[in-house]
Amino acid sequence: MGEDFRFKSYGLAPKSAADFAFLLHGFHFLSDEGTMAIILPHGVLFRGGAEERIRAKLLKDGHIDAVIGLPANLFFSTGIPVCILVLKRCKKFNDVLFVNTSGSEYFEKGKRQNFLSAKHIDKIIDAYQYRKNEERYSRCVSMEEIAKNEYNLNISRYVSTAKPEEKIDINQVSKDLAKIENTITKAKRTHNKFLKELGLKELP
Repeated sequence: MGEDFRFKSYGLAPKSAADFAFLLHGFHFLSDEGTMAIILPHGVLFRGGAEERIRAKLLKDGHIDAVIGLPANLFFSTGIPVCILVLKRCKKFNDVLFVNTSGSEYFEKGKRQNFLSAKHIDKIIDAYQYRKNEERYSRCVSMEEIAKNEYNLNISRYVSTAKPEEKIDINQVSKDLAKIENTITKAKRTHNKFLKELGLKELP
């Protein structure tokens, strides 16, 4: 199979993970102006060995246009998160668009499986069509940056959905605590006054 016309320019995908074999089969038959989108597990984005060599060549040749990460549990057949790889024979841009939809605001949670509503799908299409840079959602990444990361396409490396930690003003927290402590002292003083009038033991 190493000399097969579909694979000989890129190399064979490993037997244990044939994802790139399916990708290269479809890519070989793509027209010169064609666009291909294929759903694959996230492993193809970062696994090493033969898969890394195939991925690196596709990137160096300018064929990977976008990587769209989808949330987990979208499909009946598997609960794992998957991604959409978009490939082109004639790519216009010298970068790769990353879209990360794993944030809870970018999909709907169901009882048995999650799903993308029309507005979520429209948002993905809009980000892809206009190659938008949006914090915690999408970003165009230069080939230089991808090369520095050894052609690793792990989505969270380029677009993290993590929300920044809220900044805490220590001085304000200290003032608030002092105010609360003062309120407690006053309340206890008032309470003890009533207890004394009733002939009951006061609070310490």
